[in-house]
Amino acid sequence: MNAPLPSTTANADRLPLTVLVAAPRGFCAGVDRAIEIVERALERYGPPVYVRHEIVHNRFVVDGLKAKGAIFVEELDVVPDGAPVVFSAHGVPKSVPAEAQRRGLDYLDATCPLVSKVHRQAERHIEKGLHIVFVGHEGHPEVIGTMGQVPDGEMTLVETVEDVAALDFATDTPLSFLTQTTLSVDDTADIIAALQAKYPHIVGPKAEDICYATSNRQAAVKAIAPGSDLVLVIGAPNSSNSLRLVEVAERCGTTARLIQRASEIEQEWLDGVGTLGLTAGASAPETLVREVLDRLSEWREVEEHTLVTAEEKMVFKLPRQLMD
Repeated sequence: MNAPLPSTTANADRLPLTVLVAAPRGFCAGVDRAIEIVERALERYGPPVYVRHEIVHNRFVVDGLKAKGAIFVEELDVVPDGAPVVFSAHGVPKSVPAEAQRRGLDYLDATCPLVSKVHRQAERHIEKGLHIVFVGHEGHPEVIGTMGQVPDGEMTLVETVEDVAALDFATDTPLSFLTQTTLSVDDTADIIAALQAKYPHIVGPKAEDICYATSNRQAAVKAIAPGSDLVLVIGAPNSSNSLRLVEVAERCGTTARLIQRASEIEQEWLDGVGTLGLTAGASAPETLVREVLDRLSEWREVEEHTLVTAEEKMVFKLPRQLMD
């Protein structure tokens, strides 16, 4: 009597899993700089160092800095007088450093220089008498910070093409537009096109506001998603750039999931998956990428392939207070 053939289903979970790892991925220059600012502040001042808002949107990073003595707060009113405080990479309204100065707080600004560039553009547009239409996500810290650079009523937020259609500015209103740095490249292009069609005279920034890291990571996902059965994006649910990576993968027709840690992955997700795409948002460290690959290796034989779509060499200077 012949022995029964081995069950294909029973062995399916042992089949090799091809993992396409996107490059670039993970930390960008602005995130590297922000984290280093907190670490150097802790070395210089000793703990505790207060940080207004999460320095970057990643729980692993925040918890690591907490362990070194950083205390994260939402507002300055809980920071003791004279204590050192760091502003997050997302930027803050002008009222925040003004309050810090008024209270004599020793503060360090970790705002990403590419976000600061948008702040300066906003100021210049207002000086020229232009009303700013700002493309961004309501409630995001970067949006709050950018809108806080100009007087109330001088900037109008839009999130969608439909929001543009609802604008009721007179055709001769002097207008300009700026954008959040971590938006979907494709969505933003559609919104800007709608703005320019409705208001042909609207003034745009000299260069695109969406940062190089956001654009590069979205392009990398477009390279891995079409050949993948599932894409995993490592990032926080409040991370704009990470959420956009999920959307980009889904628009390529591929199922995508946002995870913060490898422990969130369920083995059932791999059913029927022969090729998996893997990337990480700009606030997620490489440690978490390796953690995910190790987790996948517990269930399947992993064949890892890195797809490089761009090289990043950007480095931002630290604040003067930390340079000596």
